[in-house]
Amino acid sequence: MSFGLSRGKVLDTTGIGFDREDLPSFDQGHLDPRDWFANPEHSFELEIGSGKGTFLVQQSNLQPDTNFLGIEWTGEFYRYAADRLRRNQCSNVRMLHDDAVQFITHRLPDGICNIVHLYFSDPWPKARHHKRRVVQDESLKQFHRILKTGGLLHIVTDHQDLWTWCEEHVARAEHLFVRSEFTPPPSAGDGEVVGTNFERKYRRQGRPFNAMTLKRGP
Repeated sequence: MSFGLSRGKVLDTTGIGFDREDLPSFDQGHLDPRDWFANPEHSFELEIGSGKGTFLVQQSNLQPDTNFLGIEWTGEFYRYAADRLRRNQCSNVRMLHDDAVQFITHRLPDGICNIVHLYFSDPWPKARHHKRRVVQDESLKQFHRILKTGGLLHIVTDHQDLWTWCEEHVARAEHLFVRSEFTPPPSAGDGEVVGTNFERKYRRQGRPFNAMTLKRGP
């Protein structure tokens, strides 16, 4: 249960939400989250930092033959997003309350993702916190590992310093990915890059956005 974002209503994650505490222990090795879906053979996309679940609600309805997993570390957002997805009957989406990079590194098998979405991740602006940023040399290796050949990693941010950081790290990973222009998903509104809650908030503040797509090489 949670009350904050729910304005007094109980949030129900039944059938949609998974908590890291309920997962098998690390020593049992990889697990395949595609098995959490009614049709595990469908293509599989992963969103890191799903917030209130806006992208997943919008995009999953346009891709009924794709399974989506959203990972959110903040418990209140995770519960809100899972409840929202349940209420909207998004049967092809699951939410996970966990550290995304740890989950990817220690849990996911090789080559299971068609697309990884990384939209408006925490910029961790203080230098001593830069190690917490999602994009790191090692995490890019992990994204390459879990993506299918030709799979895509989409990165969008409003934070200029984080964008510079991403460009520097991507340049060092040119042997892993081919960089291209980002194309907004079909669920984005007119003039939107993605259409998340964060983007709509920042757009009202007049912030610029930067985006890129990385394609996994062999």
